[in-house]
Amino acid sequence: QVQLVESGGGLVQAGGSLRLSCAASGSILSINTMGWYRQAPGKQRELVADITRGGSTNYADSVKGRFTISRDNAKNTVYLQMNSLKPEDTAVYYCNIHYSPYGFSFRDLEVWGQGTLVTVSS
Repeated sequence: QVQLVESGGGLVQAGGSLRLSCAASGSILSINTMGWYRQAPGKQRELVADITRGGSTNYADSVKGRFTISRDNAKNTVYLQMNSLKPEDTAVYYCNIHYSPYGFSFRDLEVWGQGTLVTVSS
């Protein structure tokens, strides 16, 4: 069983900053890609950013230059530093990881966090 615990969401004014964290625990041999997705009311869930085990990153165009994703492999934790927040960044943010469980290094499994709400006021 693998669990993701997210933290760091909240209410912030436009132009402000927040830092999201997501810690993974459980039967994990290694974590491959870690990422953040978001879902605004009435919209589909979309990729915000992801990062490979080696540190390669990928960002949605809407957040490039404002958000930074990073990870601590020793702590099985991924972070999302969000700066210059805009009202349109308001959404529930979900952590997502792809991992290999103990004893099954060839498998790639996926797990989602419960989501953390980010609200940006104008």
